[in-house]
Amino acid sequence: MRSLLSFLFGTSSTLLNEEDPMKKYLITGLGNIGPEYVNTRHNIGFQVLDALAEKKEIPFAPNRLGDTATFRIKGRSVLLLKPSTFMNRSGKAVHYWLEKEKIPREHLLIITDDINLPFGTLRLKTKGSDGGHNGLADVQQTLQTTNYNRLRIGLGSDFPKGRQVEYVLGNWNEEESKAMPERLNRCIDLVESFVLQGVNITMNTYNNT
Repeated sequence: MRSLLSFLFGTSSTLLNEEDPMKKYLITGLGNIGPEYVNTRHNIGFQVLDALAEKKEIPFAPNRLGDTATFRIKGRSVLLLKPSTFMNRSGKAVHYWLEKEKIPREHLLIITDDINLPFGTLRLKTKGSDGGHNGLADVQQTLQTTNYNRLRIGLGSDFPKGRQVEYVLGNWNEEESKAMPERLNRCIDLVESFVLQGVNITMNTYNNT
C-alpha cells in the first residue's frame, strides 16, 4: 500500500538520510516526459541522469513532481531528479526538492542542452542568463536568482533557419549516437567531480572538453 501511495502521490518523507546540509546535493536533468521524447536532443539532461543511475546501479522511482534516485559517494548524499513537470515548468520541481531536503543552493546542479555550443561540448557555469532556454528561464524565475550551477551540453546548430524546435526535439543522428556513450561518461565524471571537488575545480577540469 505504501509503495502504491508513493507512486500516486509521491513520498511525504525525505529521501536523503543525511542531516548535514553541506553533505547534500541535488542534480537535476531537464527534459520532457513521455516515450516520444526519450532519445531527443532536448532530453540530454534526462539521458545523463539515466546513465549515472545505471553506473551506480540505482533505480529511479516516481515521486512528487518527478522521478528520483539517490546514492552516496564518499560521505556525501546525492539526489537525482528528472522533473515530470515538462521542460517549461522545471523550476517548480527544483524548488520543491531543494526545500524538502534542505539542500544548499550552491549544491544544486542543473543539466541541460545548448544549441549555442558545438555538439558534445561541456560548459559548467555558476551564474548567467537563461540563454533563451525555457527550462532554465523557469528555474530562474522560480528560484528568483540567476546564481545557480548549470551544466550546458552542446547540441550544435546544424539546422535550417526556423527549424530549431524540430531540431532539438529530434532524435540524435547516427554520428551523434556513436559519440554519445563517451560524452555521457564524461558528464558522469563531471557530476562526481562537482560533488567531491566543488564547482571551481570542476569548471577548470571539464569546461570546453
